[in-house]
Parts: sequence; structure tokens; C-alpha cells
Amino acid sequence: MSDVSARIQQEITENPVVLYMKGTPAFPQCGFSARVVQILSHVGVPFRGVNVLADPELREGIKTFTNWPTIPQLYVQGEFVGGCDIIMEMFQSGELQTLLQDKNIPTGQAA
Repeated sequence: MSDVSARIQQEITENPVVLYMKGTPAFPQCGFSARVVQILSHVGVPFRGVNVLADPELREGIKTFTNWPTIPQLYVQGEFVGGCDIIMEMFQSGELQTLLQDKNIPTGQAA
């Protein structure tokens, strides 16, 4: 396992919800990342944002790690959930909220 893969594995193991994104949760630097941050904030779920723009090795490494070509990438309890389109669809259908509940992730919304 490469250093980058090991770092990603540690990050997604130690944090219940991790979003690999362009920019930071406070200052997203792409529309797709901003949209996922909005959704997570709307559901009221605490998450760790990791800025792939600050680390080119990580930016490429995360794509290899999941075999997923785009950023953002959301992980819940160490499991890759998807990118922006998938997260939006899951949010709109209520599937995202159900997934978070099933994984015992506290949200700010009443169930």
C-alpha cells in the first residue's frame, strides 16, 4: 500500500464522515464540492473535509484508491458512498439520511 493509500485509509477509519473535496468546507473551490458541503450541512452531519488541492499526491491518490475519477468523494464509516451526483440523488430520495442513520451517524435533523 502506498503512503497516500495508507493516509486515506487512516483518515476514513478515524473519522465517521470524510469528504475529499476541492477547497475546504468553509471555502469550497468547485461547484460540485460546494454542493456536497451544502447537503451535509443541511442534514446536519459533522464531517471532516480534506482539501485535495493542497496535496497533488493525494488528489491523484484518492482517485486510484476508489477507482473513481472525480472529486468530491464522500466516505461514511470507511465506505465510499459516491461523488456529487450520487450524493445529490441519495439526498433527494432520502437514501443519504437513511444511510447515515443506519451507520449511527448523528445528524442535526429529527428522524
